[in-house]
Amino acid sequence: MFRNAFPLRAGRVHEVCGPGATAFAAVTCARARAGALIWIRESWQPEGLNPLGLVDFFDPARLVLANAPSAVDVLAVAEEALRDGAVSLVLLEVTRPLDLREGRRLQLAAQAGGTTGLCLIPEGMGSNAAESRWQVAPLLDQGPGRLDRAGDSTLMRWQLIKNKSGTLGAWDVRWNRKTYRLDVVSPVGQRPGSAGAPAGGPLRADAHGGQ
Repeated sequence: MFRNAFPLRAGRVHEVCGPGATAFAAVTCARARAGALIWIRESWQPEGLNPLGLVDFFDPARLVLANAPSAVDVLAVAEEALRDGAVSLVLLEVTRPLDLREGRRLQLAAQAGGTTGLCLIPEGMGSNAAESRWQVAPLLDQGPGRLDRAGDSTLMRWQLIKNKSGTLGAWDVRWNRKTYRLDVVSPVGQRPGSAGAPAGGPLRADAHGGQ
């Protein structure tokens, strides 16, 4: 079930890739326990992260942005933050493949600090040490009532393509900006009330609570 896979398991480092990775990271921030969040990236990256663009997900005042001069420095800052445990979530943008030693160091640091980590990675650059890996992409919403949902975020497909603690799966989800909740919806053709679809409407994943 989706609830067994998300929110992400605490004290572990996870990965996300695909065109919807930043949105997945934003929702993960919204689901983090109270406290500061840190987002680490290399300073040379041309596209900056605007915290105001995250206001529909969580209070951007919680977010600390850290620019590091190199990929090695990104990992060093992330490892220290994970081990320290002072922040509730560590996000890091990874621009090259991580070897097994680097991945294991992050996992050990996360376990020591009880902190959740999320690596935003290019596709095909995952680490064998990752607890889970998600592939996220936007979807064209063709379901009934789509015009009434103009205020909601883009429909996305979240695919769990690696999971050390359970099974794999795929879910269509939408972030509700009004309620600050994640709606898990049935795929097109499997809407509630249609043949083969679960009854009761979309599953809501509460945006508040700990990792």
